[in-house]
Amino acid sequence: MAMPEITVRGAGIFGLSIAWVLTQRGARVQVVDPFGAGSGSSGGLVGALAPHVPENWNDKKAFQLDSLLMAEAFWADVQAAGGVDPGYGRTGRLQPIADDHGLDLARARTEGARDLWQGRAVWEVIPADEAGAFAPLSPSGFLIWDTLTGRMHPRQACAALVAALRAKGVEVVSDAPDRGAVIWATGWLGLLELSDAFGKPVGAGIKGQSAALAYDAGPVPQVFVDGLHIIPHANGTVAIGSTSEREFDTPDGLDAQCDDLIARAIAAMPVLADAPVVDRWAGVRPRARSRAPMLGAWPGREGHFIANGGFKIGFGMAPKVADVMADLVLDGRDTIPDGFRVQASM
Repeated sequence: MAMPEITVRGAGIFGLSIAWVLTQRGARVQVVDPFGAGSGSSGGLVGALAPHVPENWNDKKAFQLDSLLMAEAFWADVQAAGGVDPGYGRTGRLQPIADDHGLDLARARTEGARDLWQGRAVWEVIPADEAGAFAPLSPSGFLIWDTLTGRMHPRQACAALVAALRAKGVEVVSDAPDRGAVIWATGWLGLLELSDAFGKPVGAGIKGQSAALAYDAGPVPQVFVDGLHIIPHANGTVAIGSTSEREFDTPDGLDAQCDDLIARAIAAMPVLADAPVVDRWAGVRPRARSRAPMLGAWPGREGHFIANGGFKIGFGMAPKVADVMADLVLDGRDTIPDGFRVQASM
């Protein structure tokens, strides 16, 4: 039987992950991106693979849980194939608890996690003085600790996927004609093009700025505090991010908002006070109108499919997104949650 041919347009985390799973399943894949792999929002610094709170369960949270639980095997396969470390680690997360009300709520969610996370991860309340040196200040003296959260270095992850694809004979090219079915994973600019095509807004770009400090914390939990993700990476840096800017003059411009991120992170984590800043990044992330990933067949365009809108959750969702898109394109099996469908953003 001839292998199906598929063109993936876009070499960010969605495009590369989908191409990888398609290739593993025997498809002949070409990946096309005029800007190169990981050149958009997938080339950032942060890489928080963080779950939603374990309550008010819905399809989005269930999909995310599946994807986070798939991540270890997914990234191990990628690394084994291409020989490049993607920087993955399921190292957990700490969050400070502000007051007694927050403490009661956090303890109630412990029970929710026990049921909803299938016994494969925990959400617990622990005394702050038991968390070790890399822990945030906590007004209540307690922290939320969960073991489902992971971290991923975005640039390493994209490089690992490129290497794994290359080992299978697939290169990322800047230009090529469509071959077979076409999957559009073209980020925020793609959302603007889709809005034009459909005659209505289906999504937009949200700019983010982030920074990296030289601080080797080791394999410790990341921190979420004051709206910031503070991620200790295996390469000896700590990433801090990010802003969410609906209006911006330049997609990649850095300004005082990045300085503010760093100051807020140090206020919450004094251990970082003397760590030098070694990198800063700014870019635009794709946010579908539904706020969920936008997945499925392109309405009215036979043989074309959309995989976009992974705003802030793209790396965490990527293993499952790749699986369901491969199911749809190769087998015609549609397991996409209703809230993730293209029509949900229309």
